Amino acid sequence: MLPSPCVRELQHKGWGEPHPLVDMQATGIAKLFSHPDLATGWCMKIQSTMPRLKGYRHPREIIAYAVWAYHRFALITADVEDLLAERGVIVSRETIRLWINRFGAHFTACIRCDRPRPNDKWHLDEVVIPINGVKHWLWRAVDANGDVLDILVQGRRNARAAKRFLARLIAQFGHPKIVITDKLRSYIKPIAHQAPSADHRAHKGLNNWIEGSHRPTRRREKIMGRFKSPRQAQRFLTAHDQINNIFRPRRYRLSATSYRRARADTFCLWADYAAEMTP
Repeated sequence: MLPSPCVRELQHKGWGEPHPLVDMQATGIAKLFSHPDLATGWCMKIQSTMPRLKGYRHPREIIAYAVWAYHRFALITADVEDLLAERGVIVSRETIRLWINRFGAHFTACIRCDRPRPNDKWHLDEVVIPINGVKHWLWRAVDANGDVLDILVQGRRNARAAKRFLARLIAQFGHPKIVITDKLRSYIKPIAHQAPSADHRAHKGLNNWIEGSHRPTRRREKIMGRFKSPRQAQRFLTAHDQINNIFRPRRYRLSATSYRRARADTFCLWADYAAEMTP
């Protein structure tokens, strides 16, 4: 196989043959071309097709890749640092953390803007998350397709908290036709007042669909050593749920060809979102 123009350019500059561990033909979110250097370890050359972000040393492809890897897989910032280092990008875990906090909200807003209108059958549930020894409640809503609509971290599990969460959902997605909850009585009055035309079904067995959506949260909570503050939990879980909505389709419902096509479309979508990033 003939080397790509980028590889030929590197070899022409006297960098020698590419390192055997680096796939010089690979394409993806980040296109990194590295070569070994005995004096400094890894050096790199990045072929970037997008304009750089003002005030940021690294191209937006690398920043988008770091945000994607952190939220798509059960990783900590040190793991993302190692992934980038293996590709020739030397960056600290603190910088990665700042990227995730800064641009996670951008990708979340883009996903919400482009998502189709959700199903009008909602599943609502709440789960406890301890933060600094204080009990907080994570309120989550998913539609009939299993896509997370929204989450809200609150300090109470009562009718006032349920009313606030339901008002937040209705403001974004309109009124539902069916609302399924567990047997928590705090849902009764808020649903009757804010969605009077909705069919409220309170039954524990009907709400198993949303119970499974809490598992990724528990897994990440354990890896992160629990959340440090309600603000951090709200910021992380909002981005984590929305990013996983598009990168984790119901694979058991798709053929292999359909899944690969959907994955390729999602990567193209992610590249478009990366191009819209602003400092």
